[in-house]
Amino acid sequence: MGIVVENVSKDFGSFKAVDQVDLEVKSGSLVALLGPSGSGKSTLLRLIAGLEMPDSGRIIITGKDSTHQSVQERNIGFVFQHYALFKHMTVRQNIAFGLEIRKAPAKKVKGRVEQLLELVQLSGLGDRYPSQLSGGQRQRVALARALAVEPEVLLLDEPFGALDAKVRKDLRAWLRRLHDEVHVTTVFVTHDQEEAMEVSDEVVVMNKGRVEQVGTPAEIYDNPASAFVMSFIGPVNVLPSSARIFQSSGFDSPHPEVFLRPQDVIIEKQANGATASAKVSRLIHLGWEIQVELTLDDGQVVTAHLTRDRFNELELEPQQRVYVKPKDAKSFPVYYSI
Repeated sequence: MGIVVENVSKDFGSFKAVDQVDLEVKSGSLVALLGPSGSGKSTLLRLIAGLEMPDSGRIIITGKDSTHQSVQERNIGFVFQHYALFKHMTVRQNIAFGLEIRKAPAKKVKGRVEQLLELVQLSGLGDRYPSQLSGGQRQRVALARALAVEPEVLLLDEPFGALDAKVRKDLRAWLRRLHDEVHVTTVFVTHDQEEAMEVSDEVVVMNKGRVEQVGTPAEIYDNPASAFVMSFIGPVNVLPSSARIFQSSGFDSPHPEVFLRPQDVIIEKQANGATASAKVSRLIHLGWEIQVELTLDDGQVVTAHLTRDRFNELELEPQQRVYVKPKDAKSFPVYYSI
């Protein structure tokens, strides 16, 4: 058993940060808590860590009721966004810190530190100070320090948030490989949808203190449980159900809004009975794909994503007249909020 959160709530004054959350994190899995600012994801992580105490509900870690345990009693490794390394200590001393305060034998400490330096790909840098490392290297030191005490659970709060895009992407791939080696139950907080989808086994989408959906990245993306999830995970066109593109194709929605992914907008050069007329407003080259902004005859604006091969086949140009239809559209009840 990994982590079980049962009906947990946490208020800060009149603000309900976490609202009756139930969640199970399987042992050995890597799970992302994903949501916008104020959704409750960091508060939930801090509740699991013992940095905050719930107002109600229970938190069970590896089979033990940890609701009222201290941080030290939970055997958790915690990694913060801004590293929190000791500036006056070398890399080796930072990693060894947790073991030394537990009075581990010096031989064990030395062996474990060298093992972790190799694991996080920092062999040869053990005698440097944090100020002599790049941001990505410092975050790897922080991870090594958290792993040094062999925690039952590893928690990461926006671990790559302070890094630039290229370093973030490299560290995401590295974290996934690292997890596949150590298999420690891991929960990380992020507001970056791509990061959550790329790294995690499961994604927990949160909004306004509640869990909107839990599933694999594919399940969350392909079968969103609500309008909020579909709007938050990946790009989407939100159009009135009366839009010409749906009327022409015969898509009938019981709800006033329809959600359509850009890659599910089909563009043709010739009209048929299921297409709506549109004009190419703008072409944006994004490398491996082309973003096409279209204006329908009824004034609605639709964004489509095409592969480069399909774009070349259509030979699209600005102001060109084309014909569009939805491949897959979804509708939900009106209420959603980001």
